[in-house]
Order: sequence, then structure tokens, then C-alpha cells
Amino acid sequence: MPDPKAVGPPPTPGAVGGTPQRLRGGVLGMADIAAATMANVGPAMSFFFGFAFLSTTAGVASPLTILAAGVAVALLGNTLAQFSRAHPSAGSFITFVGKTFGPVSAVTTALLAVLGYIIAMASVIAISGGFVQITLHHYTGVDLPWIIWTLLLTGLSVVLMLRGVVVSTKWAGYFFGVEMLVLVVVSVAALVEHRGNLSAAPFLPDHIHHGLRGLAAGFPLAVYLFIGWENSAALAEETENPRRNVGRAVFSSIGIMTVSYILFSYATVTGFDYDVARLGEARIPFIDVAHHTLGALAFLAYLGGLTSTLGVLIAGINSQARLVFNAGREGLLPAFLGYVHPTRRTPNNAIVTFAAISLLIIGGWGLGHLLGADGGPMNPVVFFTESSSLGSILILLVYLASNIALPLYYRRYRPQEFRTVRHLVLPCLGALAILVPLYYLAKPGQPAPYNWFPVAALVALLLSVGYATLLVRRDPGLAERVGSVVADAE
Repeated sequence: MPDPKAVGPPPTPGAVGGTPQRLRGGVLGMADIAAATMANVGPAMSFFFGFAFLSTTAGVASPLTILAAGVAVALLGNTLAQFSRAHPSAGSFITFVGKTFGPVSAVTTALLAVLGYIIAMASVIAISGGFVQITLHHYTGVDLPWIIWTLLLTGLSVVLMLRGVVVSTKWAGYFFGVEMLVLVVVSVAALVEHRGNLSAAPFLPDHIHHGLRGLAAGFPLAVYLFIGWENSAALAEETENPRRNVGRAVFSSIGIMTVSYILFSYATVTGFDYDVARLGEARIPFIDVAHHTLGALAFLAYLGGLTSTLGVLIAGINSQARLVFNAGREGLLPAFLGYVHPTRRTPNNAIVTFAAISLLIIGGWGLGHLLGADGGPMNPVVFFTESSSLGSILILLVYLASNIALPLYYRRYRPQEFRTVRHLVLPCLGALAILVPLYYLAKPGQPAPYNWFPVAALVALLLSVGYATLLVRRDPGLAERVGSVVADAE
């Protein structure tokens, strides 16, 4: 039995000999985590499968919707950067909310964040195989089931991640470089091809469908294009000088992605001669533009999509599994998730568990389609939209809690550093910006299955709060462990 007179915090569940297990520190630079962050965003994958719907809601001026989303995400980036400057942690949002509001909020945030990211990543895992199926069928006529490719790519990605964060992050960066080169080349070629018809219409507010209502309706999907922007914070423990570099990586990634998406959207709208109805009917509008502009070289666009899905798989699971790992290390989730490989210093259990649960969600969702009213197989493109929408609701709730937490955290723990604009005005604006997509994702009257997503999110929130309350009562030492492992601490 432990000595009742012993002092100090209780041992961390994910610890060896009372010392918390740590990831390999200082092996990533600012450029590494910025590249991994943008790979996690996956501009080709996100844009390929999201822009058609965005254009039907926002109209010709959809680039303005993307610009508005970029500004909103930058506000969230400020919150993440300020927290990371004060308390860098692999726990990211979970640690930041928990340090501010206490252990119940930490466990609740851990459950919501992990569930939201796993559901959202399930959409990426499914579309990785789906896009391989689309590409092979287009060029060879071979039509192997997409789930085979999904399992193969997910397995290869997990093996790469288990080899170490440096190796997997480098590969994610390489894949991102290929997709960005392809996207830029196709976009510039399309603009040159249509240079005689270039117009400023996509940047004029009066060309947005239904004005502000149309802008707001397309805003949730535009924000989703940026999901993954927070990747850098979860890599803090493995980053050199995380208090400085995480913020720099966040803002540079958001800025590059905003400018890039505006270029891609302008090129796509222009490539369709500003015909939004025809654009909205296209399966993958950017691919159609590539075919029209490059002919046989449109294969490059398919290559960009393939490398994008691989980059998102690696970068997304890599960073988000670290949230799971840190939550296990601190006792917010089961302790076995806090295990670190003794040689490679990778969170193996968290990575494998994250990927396995994502695959189970895909399987369960697919079974629901087979047993449902339609009785048909699940379409990975449709699943991508459905799963990402549900995951986004939970993730947006975490974003909202973080923005509310920032001013309170600085007032309580670092009052001498508190700045009104940086620590109060900007996070309040960020919270307001989050309420817009939350409303449109949760508003009543949506078609199935979107109409039950808000109910599912509410149930998840209530169950998380209930579980968190019970766990904290059973484990009083949890309060001292939340945020106890600082990224750059020796």
C-alpha cells in the first residue's frame, strides 16, 4: 500500500516507475510541423469532395466564403497559439480546457475531441480507398471494392507511423508537396486557358447566392476545408521550441491554405464559365477542369488526390492519436493508451486504437446502409460528407470551449501577460464565428441522416459529462495530473 504520508501528486497511470512516459522531444522543426499540418488539412482531398456543394450554396462568389472561413480559422489559430505559448502540450485542446475549468471539463473534452476526430478521420480513411477505386476504374476499368484499398492504405499508413514521428511526418510532407504542385499547376493552367473570360465576379459580395444567408449556409463546409489546421499543437512535445514554433506553424499553415483555396476555387469557377448549376452537378469539379485544361495530363490531378488522401491519413492519425495518448497518460482515458514504444518513442497503442475504431465506425455505418431502407452498399463519397459532418459538430464544440477558456486561463494563471485584444477580443470573435457553422449543422429540418446528428452530438456530450463526473469522484488525483506534462519540460 502507498505511504499515506507521502507528498506530491499521485503517479500518472501511463507511467513507468512513477515517471510519465514521454515522446521523443525536439526532433521536429517549425517547417516539419507546418508541412504536417497542411498535409492534415489535405487541400486536394477536401477541395475535390467539398467544393461542388459549397458552390451551390454560396454561388459564383464561393471564394469569398472561403476567405471568411480563413479569417474565422485564424481567430481560432490565435487561441491555439496563445495556449501553446503558455502551456505547450500533446494534449492540445484537452489540456487547455482542462487547465482552465478543471478535471471534469478535461475528461469531457477528451471524450468529445477523440470521438469527433475519430469519426471525422473515418471519412478520410473511407475516401482514401474510394478515390483509388475511382481512379483505377477511370483509367483501367478495374472496379475492385473500395474497402480493399481502404484497408491496405490504412495498414501501410499505420506501419509508417509506428516507425517514428520523423519518418512519418517527412512522408506526409512529401505527399503534401506533390498535391500542392498539382493543384497549383492545374489552377494556373485553367486560368490561362480561360484568360479571355476572367472576371472579378467571384470576389463580389452581390454574387453570393441569397446574400449573407448564402454565405452562412456555405460557411460550415468552408470551415471544414481547414479541419486539421490544429495539427501542430498535438506535436508540441516532439517539436523544438514549441512555445514559439507551434504558433508560427499554425498561422503560416492557415495563411497558405486560405490563399491556396481561393486560387483553386477561382480557377474551378472560371473553368466552369461561372455556371454554378453545372459545377454543382459535377462529381469532382476540379477533376473536370483538369480534363478540359490538360487533357491526358489530367492524370496529374488524380495523382494529387491520391497523395492528398495518404498525407491526411498519416498526418491526421499521427497528431490526433497523440491527443488520445496524452489523455491516457494523464488518466483521462484508459491507461494502456498512454504507452510509448521504448525505442521509437511513438504512442503505438493510441495510433492502432485510433485507426481500429475508425475502421469499426466505417463498418458499422456500412452495415447500417445494407440494413436500411435502401438496402444498398455504402458510397464512400456520400459517407465522407456524412461522417465529416457529424465529426465536425463535436470538434466545433471543442473549439468553442477553447475560445471561452483562453481569457479565463490568462486571467487566472498569467494575469501579467493578459492583453485585451489577444486574450479577450479575438477569442470572443472566434467563439462567435464557431456558432455560425454549429447552427447550420444542428438546425432542424435537415434531411436524414443529418437530422439526427445534433441529437447524437447532444447524447455524446451528456454521456461524456456523466462519465467525467464519476471518474473524477473515483480518482481525486486527476485534477493534479491534467496538463502535468509540459512539452518542453525536462
